Amino acid sequence: MRLMIAEDSILLREGLVRLLRDEGHEVLAAVGTAEALTEALADQRPDVVVADVRMPPTHTDEGLRAALGIRERWPTVGVLVLSQYVEGRYARQLLSGQPEGVGYLLKDRVVQVDEFLDALERVAAGRAAFDPEVVRQLLGGSSHGDQLARLTVREREVLAEMAQGHGNGSIAGRLHISQSGVEKHINAIFDKLELPGGAGYSRRVLAVLRYLGT
Repeated sequence: MRLMIAEDSILLREGLVRLLRDEGHEVLAAVGTAEALTEALADQRPDVVVADVRMPPTHTDEGLRAALGIRERWPTVGVLVLSQYVEGRYARQLLSGQPEGVGYLLKDRVVQVDEFLDALERVAAGRAAFDPEVVRQLLGGSSHGDQLARLTVREREVLAEMAQGHGNGSIAGRLHISQSGVEKHINAIFDKLELPGGAGYSRRVLAVLRYLGT
């Protein structure tokens, strides 16, 4: 996988570079500002950009705005943004466009190496990868609370796993249920949320993500 990293913390940036190279990935650029990231993208295209939400000079949303710009200009480049805290507004901004190849993780998740690498793989494959805590807060704050209230506890668990970007087989393993059971829960979720089922895993997940982002 070809990657670019934009993170103003030198320790975290260099740690990510070492981790990713040790895993056999190619790091094309590792920079400390959103401006430097944009300059690096002018010369070559990675599979995924990993960017901090808050970067110099104001440390507000420079990284997020850079990520949104990348998605608009180069939609085939995946974007995985990192944040110190759950910032629902930023997550919804990412969801409001095309959620294919988009991820949002808390920085604490990076130290859980397997989960971080799995999120990268999902984003590179054109799927979504949202931190479980981000998904929990989006579910809790959804304006469609009446419809969400129709879901059973198990259906909410399946929905949360779907929103994180997991496939049916992965959901079955994580929740210790059969894959056919997962499929039945997904059909029930779409019926209760009045969402078109569509054909194929990615379309169903995108519909859920769009729903949660409204």
